[in-house]
Amino acid sequence: MALLELKGVTKIYQQGKIEVPALRGIDLTVEAGEFTTIFGPSGSGKTRLLNLIGCLDKPTAGTLMFDGRELSEIDKKGLAKIRRENIGFIFQSYNLIPVLTAYENVEFAIRLLNRYDKRELRDRVMNMLSAVGLGGLENRKPNELSGGQKQRVAIARALVKEPKLVLADEPTANLDSKTSEEVLEIMVKMNKELGTTFIFSTHDPRVMEYAARLVEIRDGLISLDRRREEAGVSH
Repeated sequence: MALLELKGVTKIYQQGKIEVPALRGIDLTVEAGEFTTIFGPSGSGKTRLLNLIGCLDKPTAGTLMFDGRELSEIDKKGLAKIRRENIGFIFQSYNLIPVLTAYENVEFAIRLLNRYDKRELRDRVMNMLSAVGLGGLENRKPNELSGGQKQRVAIARALVKEPKLVLADEPTANLDSKTSEEVLEIMVKMNKELGTTFIFSTHDPRVMEYAARLVEIRDGLISLDRRREEAGVSH
């Protein structure tokens, strides 16, 4: 079943009296459980596309279906609810709350959902921190963690609510090669075990090596869309 379906999606920004097309007609279908990388040069439109998919923005034209719902028909409050309940985000700058511990940063992602009692909530957070290799570090604040550990907290925060989709924008940009590989292995493991759909936006060849699907964007259009077998990518 398609989790995402984009048809003729465009996004035009106004700069004074000039219209700037960021996306110029995107057709893309992503099935549940895919592990996909969107890549392309700076200014190609990949981050704009991620913002639309993540319900952070709306297209100028075209249709964008998420889990069977047409997003253009949903107001800001409704989009916020979809983001909160169904989408996890991983950023290159981690975006952790500096005054909170690793545990509290992860807990924050699900506390507002009101799905779990106090014990269930704690068990879920601790299990997720352990799953990303941070057992015993739950009481450390971000300034007491390495870059790789911060990104592991960000992954745990994104996955703890069991979202249908995780969007990762340049998740390895600030990591060394060894840490990048470790972080990517965690996400591959979560993808296989939980069936979570991952979409990456990246310039990093290391991320592309892990992708089961490669989608290239140039000048606001998809210029390549290949499965891993076709692209000859392996890890």
